[in-house]
Amino acid sequence: MTRATWLLASAGIVAAVSLGAQQASQPAPPAPQEAAPQPPITFRAEINYVEVDARVVDAQGAFVGGLTAADFQVLEDGKPQKVDAFSFVNIPVERRARPLFAKAPIEPDVANNLEGYDGRVYVLVLDDLHTQPLRSQRAKQAARAFIQRYIGANDTAAIVYTSGRADVSQEFTNSQRRLLASVDKFMGRKLRSSTLERLDEEARTRGTRQQGDRIDDPFDQERAFTARNTFDSLRNLSNYLAGISGRRKAIIFFSEGVDYDIYDVFNTSGGASTVQQASRDAVAAATRANVAIYGIDPRGLGAMGDDMIEVQDTPQDASLGLGMSSFGDEVRRSQDSLRVLSNETGGFPIVNQNDLNAAFERVVADNSQYYLLGYYSTNDKRNGRFHKIEVKVNRPGVTVRSRRGYVNARTNAPKDDGKTAPELRAALMSPLPMSALPLATTAAVFKGPEGKGAVVLSTLIGARDLELVEKNGTFNNDLELVTTVADYGGKTFPGDRATLTLALKADSVPRLRAGGFRILNEIDLPPGRYQLRTAAREGNTKRAGSVIFDVDVPDFTKDKLSISGIALTSATSSVVPTARPKDPLAKMLPGPLTTYRDFVVGDELALFVEIYDNSSKAAHKVEIEASLKSEGGQSVFTTREERDSSELAGGPGGYGFTTRVPLKDVAPGLYVLRVQGTSRIDDRPQVARETIVRVVAPPAR
Repeated sequence: MTRATWLLASAGIVAAVSLGAQQASQPAPPAPQEAAPQPPITFRAEINYVEVDARVVDAQGAFVGGLTAADFQVLEDGKPQKVDAFSFVNIPVERRARPLFAKAPIEPDVANNLEGYDGRVYVLVLDDLHTQPLRSQRAKQAARAFIQRYIGANDTAAIVYTSGRADVSQEFTNSQRRLLASVDKFMGRKLRSSTLERLDEEARTRGTRQQGDRIDDPFDQERAFTARNTFDSLRNLSNYLAGISGRRKAIIFFSEGVDYDIYDVFNTSGGASTVQQASRDAVAAATRANVAIYGIDPRGLGAMGDDMIEVQDTPQDASLGLGMSSFGDEVRRSQDSLRVLSNETGGFPIVNQNDLNAAFERVVADNSQYYLLGYYSTNDKRNGRFHKIEVKVNRPGVTVRSRRGYVNARTNAPKDDGKTAPELRAALMSPLPMSALPLATTAAVFKGPEGKGAVVLSTLIGARDLELVEKNGTFNNDLELVTTVADYGGKTFPGDRATLTLALKADSVPRLRAGGFRILNEIDLPPGRYQLRTAAREGNTKRAGSVIFDVDVPDFTKDKLSISGIALTSATSSVVPTARPKDPLAKMLPGPLTTYRDFVVGDELALFVEIYDNSSKAAHKVEIEASLKSEGGQSVFTTREERDSSELAGGPGGYGFTTRVPLKDVAPGLYVLRVQGTSRIDDRPQVARETIVRVVAPPAR
């Protein structure tokens, strides 16, 4: 990591760049839509704090609203507990906004925590260890349906494989495209049915085996190993999610279930007891973290029918237990594992169902409306024992669904290492963005040195409520900002760290309040898929915030034609106070890279992209077009220019393209800004980038 420190006096923080005569006031971040207030998501709680969510329904299954804390009673091990925190969570399902002419939603290119977080938290666990390879498509179809139809724009989700394949997993995101891309790589790797393996073993040894000899599963040890891996994955994931409180967390577990016989301790290779303990540990971790598991068997009706087709004949010796009923026992055990995981953690199993839509709707309802109750347990012993929880309501004719209890930890929480401020460390380690300090970040990727991509970052720290302390005529605060980088294989890369000292004169404070404070930097990364975590902490109140940003760094030399990200700025955003330790776009843009996507009528946009041409050494032309289209598809701005391949002789291999987009006569509304490049050679390869911008009316004076 590089470390830089700047002293920013009021004389040096105001950018002097102007894109035109129009200098409208800086637009404020968009106001959230009216909705029921949600309890804040928090990430740190005392070790004996217990959180339990309760869903109350009437005899018809309809949710019962309007209850207060006085209507509830919480018992732990039969003893009444004082409810210290109570809230009603009512999360609407927000549809993904997209222009009417767009075939699919256009992903935002800015990550922010400016409006906090108020959606559902899902983790889709794809159990490739217990999905038969030929049935992989069923699991993929079920997971894709849940992502496409039931994850809202305000939700966040992650994809985890029980085999531990980090290269195909997906960290928390609300990008439907990224979630589907992870699911599409799924391939089951379940071992062949234990019954089939034993039947093959019986046929192979039929002439040499004595009557009554036991037929062992030759893959019993490996089967026990995969069972433990699956339960360990659920346990570790629940421990990770334990860092989130203030919201229900749901694991959507797509699995054919663990069919290992945990009760046959004599006829297995000794794995029954260890698998049984692993299953208990998984349930214990989920209940401790208030994580609900929904076990979904994508096989539907007729499970194991595919395996039974392979049977040619069965042995006459009934004592071997190798008849058709053995397949039924496998199905029962596998589905029972899903039932136990679900019922014990407050979720519900979805088995023997071909139509999953109604079940998915129940999952969404479960995580959309509920009551959240928190209490400090009177039992502060860390002995790893189970504690029964009962939630009662003083209303007749209603049913309360909640987790049945929890297993407390055996040890206290680990202490801070002391090397990083605890608030900043918590923000970086948090599974979800933290919003105590407002942040927004964007990244535009360009062709960099030595085959790498140059990731240009712009981070905006909201300053509307930033605490400033007056001293010797200036208003002061310290900001510390850290960006960490890791690929999906778990490898970390050098990020960035900056410490900034704000010392402002009184007339500069309103500018800071209105526009925030921006930091620009650049990180060079080889082609790959990365997650960037940016966290900031201010010194006066110790508040910290974080954002999580997924970045794809392409190999710009691979395709015939490729395109960089869209670097965008505007006249009004250029006046935001900006620190520029490294601004590689200073010569390409008339103002600093902005994270704003809301612009006032009368503003002027400026953009910069690069088109990389690897199509042919033969002379040819490349047409570059930039357009701004309204939500209905009407074009309000278009510009084109033609470039010649001779420009690339001895150069970096890219056409730099800049243009200005005036918003003087553009009506308020949603627009798509698109840049497209087309090579006039061979099969006319084409590339494009799009981003959504919103034009808003000037504030009333």
